[in-house]
Amino acid sequence: MKRFIIALLATSFLAAPGAFAAPQDRNDGARGRTVERHTTTIKKTEVRKNRWARGHRLSPAERRRTAEVRDYRRYRLNAPPRGQRWVKVDNDFLLISVATGVIVGLASSR
Repeated sequence: MKRFIIALLATSFLAAPGAFAAPQDRNDGARGRTVERHTTTIKKTEVRKNRWARGHRLSPAERRRTAEVRDYRRYRLNAPPRGQRWVKVDNDFLLISVATGVIVGLASSR
């Protein structure tokens, strides 16, 4: 009797994962149509790192993601001339013209 119960219990452990597996297609009995299961897809996004260059104009969207650097001495940057300011984008420091958004100078973080 013990052997029979142990064998039955072992069989139930082996059959349990198959019982919980989701079917690929399901038949909707009353109407006879097949409902397919939809799989989720993962969209791949490509991250581009901008290569900044002098003369490049920052778009308004690029300007919104910049952070103005007011303590430029902390990063060992020179004082910006009138009409220009230092901004930090990712790990790069850009000296841009306030009026036009054109990059005047570049510095990389240390």
